[in-house]
Amino acid sequence: MVTTSFYISPRAEVKSVSITTTKTERVTDTKSEKSNTTAVSSAEALYKTIEFDPEHELNYEVFSKALTGLENLKKAGLLTDESHLLTVCDFSMSSNTKRLWIIDLNDKKVLFNSLVAHGKNTGEEFATNFSNTESSRQSSMGFYITDATYQGDNGYSLRLLGMDKGFNDAAYKRAIVMHGADYVSDAFAAVHKRIGRSWGCPAVPRELSQAMINTIKGRNLLFIYYPDQNYLSSSEWLKA
Repeated sequence: MVTTSFYISPRAEVKSVSITTTKTERVTDTKSEKSNTTAVSSAEALYKTIEFDPEHELNYEVFSKALTGLENLKKAGLLTDESHLLTVCDFSMSSNTKRLWIIDLNDKKVLFNSLVAHGKNTGEEFATNFSNTESSRQSSMGFYITDATYQGDNGYSLRLLGMDKGFNDAAYKRAIVMHGADYVSDAFAAVHKRIGRSWGCPAVPRELSQAMINTIKGRNLLFIYYPDQNYLSSSEWLKA
């Protein structure tokens, strides 16, 4: 059992700058708006170049948020400038759909598009409840950085470091990891009307787990999305 928990959230010191004229304020606002517009345009352009399966396309708004998090984590020095793999789980979707994407932003390709489980106490077919508490058996939303692999009770697994304080920063202590599971399959869903559920881990199909883990291990981004307004408005990694 892993018992060490840590959270890394370096913030650069911000110096107070006094704005002395109305004219300066207007110029600053204009520059900020222009920067935000440029960022949106850039994200949109990148999104349109990615080769999604038309029947399993990642929602643009979710993609845009994941990309914002990637850039902010790079700026904070938590990911390298060369980091170009984006793993997104859209937990607003049915668990019976392929709601996990691993995207290579350099090659503009979807490397994997797969089923992924949420926690037993997070919901049935749909995720509704989230927690950062040990033994809750619930999923945690937010940004993660992938860490090292190990052989555990669920086989080959990938440790995850939660980056959102109060939302998923207890993931390491809770042993929230990516691992393979036989219950994450269309066959299981056909019998039970939904795929199986984990104890909070983003479990993936057994036959894909090793390849997926080997692709994203070693400090890459994983984003578990859910349209929770409290989270979306407070995550430091989603600030434009």
